[in-house]
This record gives sequence, structure tokens and C-alpha cells, in this order.
Amino acid sequence: MKYGRPNECNTRQRSAIRNSLFLICYSLFLTLAGCTPMSFLITPVPRAYDLVEHELSRDSIWHNDKIALVDVDGVLRNAREKSLLSPPGDNPVSVFKEKLDKAAGDRNVKAIVLRINSPGGDVTASDLMYMELLRFKRETGKPVIASMLDVGASGAYYIACAADKIYAHPTTITGSIGVIMVAPDFSGTMNKLGIRANIIKSAEMKDAGSPFREMNEEDRALFQVMIDAMYERFLRVVADGRGGIDEPRLKRLADGRVFLAPEAKEEGLIDELGTLHDALAAAKKASGLDGKPIVVVEYARPLSHRPNIYARAADVPVQVNLVNVELPTWLRGSSPRFMYLWAPSW
Repeated sequence: MKYGRPNECNTRQRSAIRNSLFLICYSLFLTLAGCTPMSFLITPVPRAYDLVEHELSRDSIWHNDKIALVDVDGVLRNAREKSLLSPPGDNPVSVFKEKLDKAAGDRNVKAIVLRINSPGGDVTASDLMYMELLRFKRETGKPVIASMLDVGASGAYYIACAADKIYAHPTTITGSIGVIMVAPDFSGTMNKLGIRANIIKSAEMKDAGSPFREMNEEDRALFQVMIDAMYERFLRVVADGRGGIDEPRLKRLADGRVFLAPEAKEEGLIDELGTLHDALAAAKKASGLDGKPIVVVEYARPLSHRPNIYARAADVPVQVNLVNVELPTWLRGSSPRFMYLWAPSW
């Protein structure tokens, strides 16, 4: 009789059962010890991790025309967000495309509304999401309406420029058109501690932007050329999306400042002041559904709870007495980053 390796699926199941039993026993111990007032709910967990459709509202049980809400939220990166105190999350670029693909493949989805609540993020992540949105519009012909909530700045505004129309809440912060590069410099601290980095390089510029030495003028000149090219790309994106803004006026607006939504409307950076409901109404009209019953949906992981159109919001760092206990993302790595990002806390 031959004995093979244990079935991998069964092994994972046994491991999951052991972990669950441990958590249950530990929780019961805390409860019996009087350490927590919590109660516990044991529920089956679906195996699939694919996005599923969550129905947020329905005007009629007899109609199935849909408008899909698609989020642009949090700091935009083409990487899974890592946290000191929580497990890694989704890659924002990947999950954005996943949602667009789901909306594109559903004949009943007639339009999408981008629900934007983001200060922007990495240059490439913002550009990838912008290009994916243009591709969605080109291949499906479905209208796209952007709706900004708390913040729709820098890279998030970059993405909004691909929409057919931009709405912003009267208290929205938007704009921040520009590029910033953050290159940490630890050389002073290293000198005080007597720490040195031995760098062996093939050419003078190979370690440009290194956090282990001060940035020299040649480094700055190199990175400034790159920043200027990315800035020009941002200007072209805004010019293409906001055709009514001439070049001199755009340059005046694109000095990195942010605008409150009413001023942004006056300057032509957005189309309308309005709520998320107004953006949904605009999407209905743009898709020929004005006055007709619709279903509002969004896409999320199976265990996500979505009771209404405001349910999704960007995660925030763990706080103690309103003080963040996590380092900002740009300090968790040593390499320079180019960003379309509004981050005044720097």
C-alpha cells in the first residue's frame, strides 16, 4: 500500500480549524476572566475571495438596470498596502481594474460613478488607474461620473480627469496639481551614531537619492528633470479632461495648491457642486435612464458589509488619543518615490 502526501486542501482546513479553536478558547478565557464585554458569532467563511456584487439600493423589483459605484480611496499605490498593526490589504490598482472589469462584463451596468476619497499617491499608480478608466470608457461606451467626497486631490484628481463629468461635495478639498519626490536622508543620524554605509557602485550616479548620504547638486538636477516631465504629463491630463482651461490659466492653478470645491468650480477644475446622490442622478441621465428605476451596486469581497452608498471609506491608521501610531508610508522604505500626492502633514 502506498502512502502519498496529505491532501494540501485538507491540511489547510485542519490548520484553519486549529487556529479557530485556539481563538475561541482564548476568547472564552478572556470572557471568563472578565477582561472583555464582547460576545462571539461563529459564521461560515466563503472560500472564494473574488469580488461579489453588493446591492445598495433598488427602485423596483421589476427592473435590473444598474449603476455601479467604484471606489478611488486611500493612498494610491501599485502594491499591497502594509501596516505595522494589521495584515496587508489589496493592491489599489489591481482592485480598481477588477471592479472596472466586473462592471464592463455586466450588460445591466449602464454607467459607473467613481466615489473618490483620496489625497492621491504614487505617480505610476495614478497613471495606471487613469489609463484603465480611459480603456473602460473606450471599450464599453458606458458613461463615467466622478463624485468627490472629503478629498479628491493630486493623483485622485488626475484619475477624475478621465470622467465625463466631475461632481464634488461643497466641502471637498481638491486640486493639488503637481509632483513631489520624497527622498529620506539618514546620513546625519548615522554620523552621530558612528554608522557608515559602504557603497560600491559602477558609476557616479548609481546611488543618486540614497538615504545614506546627502543629496548633491547633480542628483537634484537629475531628479528635477524627471519631476518636470511627470508634471508636464499631469498638465496634459488636466488639459485633455478639462478642455475649457487655457494653458496660462492652467499653469497658474497647477502650483500645487488645493481648492475648496466652490472655488474649484469657478476655476473650471470640476463641473458641479453636488452630493453622491446628484452624481448618481447625472449617471442615470448620461446613460438614458433618467426617470427610470435603477439598482445601485458596488463590488467588494464576500464578507464585506455594505448597507448604503456611503459604506466604503478609506482605512485610517490605528490611533492612540488621536495620535497615529504608524509611520507614514514614505518613511517605511528607503528608496525615493515620485508622487501625485497632497500630504500637508509632512
